[in-house]
Amino acid sequence: MSNIILHHYPLSPFAEKVRLIFGFKKMQWQSVIIPMYMPKPDVIALTGGHRRTPLMQVGADIYCDTALISDVLEQMTPTPTLYPEAVKGAARIVAQWADTSVFPVAMAYNFQPSGAAHVLAEWNPEDIKVFVQDRASMRGGAPRMPAADAEGMYRSYLRRLANMLDHHPFLMGDAPSIADFSVYHPTWYTLRKVAPLAGIFDATPNVRAWIERMEKFGHGTHTEISSTQSLEIAKQATPVDVSKEPFIDLHGIALGSKVVITAESFGLEPTHGELMAATRTRITVRRHDDRAGTVHVHFPRVGFIMKKDES
Repeated sequence: MSNIILHHYPLSPFAEKVRLIFGFKKMQWQSVIIPMYMPKPDVIALTGGHRRTPLMQVGADIYCDTALISDVLEQMTPTPTLYPEAVKGAARIVAQWADTSVFPVAMAYNFQPSGAAHVLAEWNPEDIKVFVQDRASMRGGAPRMPAADAEGMYRSYLRRLANMLDHHPFLMGDAPSIADFSVYHPTWYTLRKVAPLAGIFDATPNVRAWIERMEKFGHGTHTEISSTQSLEIAKQATPVDVSKEPFIDLHGIALGSKVVITAESFGLEPTHGELMAATRTRITVRRHDDRAGTVHVHFPRVGFIMKKDES
């Protein structure tokens, strides 16, 4: 499994979700540290446009979005499972709620002025300005939620999580599931990266204890490589053949057509490519870059929009 490459940076909550899954499954992986904000030329060479962190590379195959990355890791290493049979549907629903509802609320709470000052204490003013502008761009210019509203929602979410943990060590029962890893990453950020605001867990001590329990999985075993090395790995590899995968056409767009893929929300940079596969759960496009060679970029159906490329 050492051919797995995670493109990430240490402060990325969503990357922490994947790093912890590596630990849970005791996997080996390679680490490429990428910039926290644009420009990200080596990332764009691989994806063609998509820039959300993290992305996972296996040879010339690039997997976007942690929901899809989690599924791919499950296929690679099925045991221990992220999707216990008795709760796999509910676990996915809780995971999606965590990634789309809990995460933005938690980060709005974490980045209120006192939290931002703590996280960015050692940054120079120009870098802070660029970072703030970058995140506003990712939100499509929408303002960040006011801190008071974020705190009220976050406290409500933490109470719901506490209720789920009243009778079990993990959210869905006695074993961890994808729900735990998806809820973990924004709460981990509060507890470990924004210490002045971690008092929010005082009212839900079992949530704090659960975060500490999750942390013990660690991050698996990894080695560091450069982004230049990862591009060369992609260039020397051949993407996985997806031509035999069942084609589920919901758009009236034929295989081989030029398409554009964008996120449903947050980080709307488009990826242009040739449609190679559309299954129940994912869409695959082929694209070429002078440095990365020919790659397949994979997106989950949930959370992404595909259109015919009219450009």
